[in-house]
Amino acid sequence: MQTGHQPNAEALLVELSTERPRDAGVMFALARMLIAQSRSGAAAAAIRSFFEHPSHDTELVIQAVELLDACNHARDAEAIVERAIQAIPDEARLHAYAGMLELKLGEFRRAREHYLFALDHAPQACEWHIPHGIAQMQRYHDAQHPDFVRFHDYLTRGNLSDKARSTLLFALAKANDDIGDFAEAAAHSRQANAIAHATTKWTRKQWRRAVEARLNASAAICGLEPQSNFIPVFVVGVPRSGTTLVAELLARRPMVCNRGESRWLAELAQQADLVGNSNRTTLQRAAKTYVTQLRQDDANEMCWFIDKQPLNFRYIDLALTLFPNAKVIHCRRNARDTALSLWMQSFDEEVQGYAYDFDDITLVMRDCERLMERWRDLCGDSIRAVDYETLVHRPDTVISELAAWLDFPPAEGQAISQPASGVSTASAWQVRQPIYARSVGRWRNYTQYLPELLRFKCEDQ
Repeated sequence: MQTGHQPNAEALLVELSTERPRDAGVMFALARMLIAQSRSGAAAAAIRSFFEHPSHDTELVIQAVELLDACNHARDAEAIVERAIQAIPDEARLHAYAGMLELKLGEFRRAREHYLFALDHAPQACEWHIPHGIAQMQRYHDAQHPDFVRFHDYLTRGNLSDKARSTLLFALAKANDDIGDFAEAAAHSRQANAIAHATTKWTRKQWRRAVEARLNASAAICGLEPQSNFIPVFVVGVPRSGTTLVAELLARRPMVCNRGESRWLAELAQQADLVGNSNRTTLQRAAKTYVTQLRQDDANEMCWFIDKQPLNFRYIDLALTLFPNAKVIHCRRNARDTALSLWMQSFDEEVQGYAYDFDDITLVMRDCERLMERWRDLCGDSIRAVDYETLVHRPDTVISELAAWLDFPPAEGQAISQPASGVSTASAWQVRQPIYARSVGRWRNYTQYLPELLRFKCEDQ
């Protein structure tokens, strides 16, 4: 999607990146303009060219990395930060950003090296939640691994923030879970969740108010005309129910682009003029905004665009109003396994604040089912459920059936092996391993230590 101003903006950006590197502020402003105009690829190329000059400081590098990472150009961001490390090898913050990007991109060995450098050279590195990232990028086999001592040593520091202490405890819980010490894993998780729950801004009152507003909204889904060569696929469900795995497997098919956990549907849903019966012009403007942000110029050959923000289950009515050809995949999982996985995970986003309390998890899981039942009553043909347990036991069959339902082109000769893009969720390591089923029924390991799990009703009892 182009505008009358785009060519001039791009030309000026190229000039700034190659001939006038001192104008960093103007360069960033023009880059953001191009990204808003669906030209993130052009912006990323120019920013990389800008940072080929060796004179940039750390703050500019971090600004560039955060901008590119936010628009799904982690590979370009990684190239910039790695070049900066060559020039400033002792800057711990650069190593922390490099580790974060390489974790997303599946470069786990390099990510660990950068993370350990940051921890060894910056006393405040625990505040960047690096230990949790380290724990998430591998599977531990025994308690002799040096990370166990490392994490315990960090906990003895007296100046840790509540958030840093909580994420350290989550890291230890994950490590102990890996080696089968479920008593220790449960104990560390209890401490971590108690701290996180006390500090989160998430409230049941706000959640309930928002859910009831969606349930009581007008039932009409009038729909706009389908967008040309743009079919959104919304992968939703309670987080930790398999949304990342479904999205990554589907994205390995031809003409499919996975945009990860996009924020755009949720942002549009908060706009006052999209509440209730919006006029056609308003809906068209909202649809155009969404298409512009997801299409971008790095996906010219793509037709299907995956938005795997799990909590979009709140806004399926809006999604299908804006895009009548959209498809919705509802991921479901054993309730006890889902609750345990949520409760043992540290989240960065406040919207996930319910995960630190079993009562809050119960509320969100119940409301997800209420909302999805509502959307199925309104537009059931556009929604298909996928059970996590079936997916991990028969992945080829499930994905083939989904691909046929989505009208994907044939995928003969395509191997389903590695993710097609950077993964920014807690599943970054898991989705790059062979599909395994050992997490099915995992809750049974914890009933002795977490009797709260038995309150969740499920078939697998």
